Amino acid sequence: MTLPRSTDVFVIGGGPAGLAAAIAARLRGFVVTVADCSIPPIDKACGEGIMPDGWTAAQSLGIDLDAAGAHPFRGIRFCERGVSVEAPFPKGHGLGLRRTALHAMMVRRAADIGVRVAWGARVTGITKEGVVADGQLVRARWIVGADGGQSPVRRWAGLDACERDSRRFGFRRHYRAAPWSEFMEIHWSDSGQLYITPVGAQEVCVVLISRDPHRRLDEALVDFPEAAGRLRDAKSTTLERGGVSASRRLKSVCEGHVALVGDASGSVDAITGEGLCLLFQQAVALARALEAGDLSLYQAEHRRIGKRPEFMANLMLLLDRSGRLRRRAMRAFEGHPRLFAGMLAMHVGELSPFDSMTNGLALGWHMLTL
Repeated sequence: MTLPRSTDVFVIGGGPAGLAAAIAARLRGFVVTVADCSIPPIDKACGEGIMPDGWTAAQSLGIDLDAAGAHPFRGIRFCERGVSVEAPFPKGHGLGLRRTALHAMMVRRAADIGVRVAWGARVTGITKEGVVADGQLVRARWIVGADGGQSPVRRWAGLDACERDSRRFGFRRHYRAAPWSEFMEIHWSDSGQLYITPVGAQEVCVVLISRDPHRRLDEALVDFPEAAGRLRDAKSTTLERGGVSASRRLKSVCEGHVALVGDASGSVDAITGEGLCLLFQQAVALARALEAGDLSLYQAEHRRIGKRPEFMANLMLLLDRSGRLRRRAMRAFEGHPRLFAGMLAMHVGELSPFDSMTNGLALGWHMLTL
């Protein structure tokens, strides 16, 4: 597509975050243009699991994940050293979906509702008037930065200041294997976590997340004997792909007529599995703020949306750092399954603050009395 001379909203970045923001704005009646220097499909190393609240957020944008061939899973299972605890989601189910399939569906949805997308277009700067792309100025009332964790838009807008910033590293590969359970599994060890998500009737997505940028799946599997046994005879269907799992909170996600969404606006560690849910929710909140003509509304809502995932990420990263604490928690969950069910309900926003506090106190008590 040839870049227009002007647009209401110019979204820089055509990944899921940018497309979600574009779709949400277009549904509010804005003329929307998206530019990305890549050509679809756009892939990213991620766990490819979508929690029930993420599914609901996607539906609000008219994105039918079931139609994309997503594979359902009932809940979450934690595994370590022969101990296994699991719980179903209190409402609905999660979905495992290849990142490329998700991106293709979102590209189609954006096209169907009239979002203009310029693939292969290179953005080199922003101004008060608009966006400089492929050497020309495209005038825009609003600019949305959806260009990932290393966002140039964030830098151009002067929004790089962080309240918190830490990193871990993830490596993903797919295997041809029938899913062996109805749950997304998280296998724990002192060296990191292994995520196993069913993404098809004969395929699973396996992701290693650790603090070591040099540790790869093949050498790490020895730390996860149960998962290694399941995958021993499975053939890999994709090459190993790496990425950064960042925990980053920005001081502000808006400046002037510029707003950030997705990883450009900060992120929680991939241990939560909430990345896609967050970007869908942020897109809806941003579109409402654009319609009201007040980005401060988005700033406030962005912070509210991130509170629960940030809390869960901090809790789970604490378990990652302390093997002794984690093993006590696993034994408490094993002896009192309702505690794990309560934690999962809190994770997906289906537990009240009071009940969350009560569940947390009960977990702490049982850990102390082991």
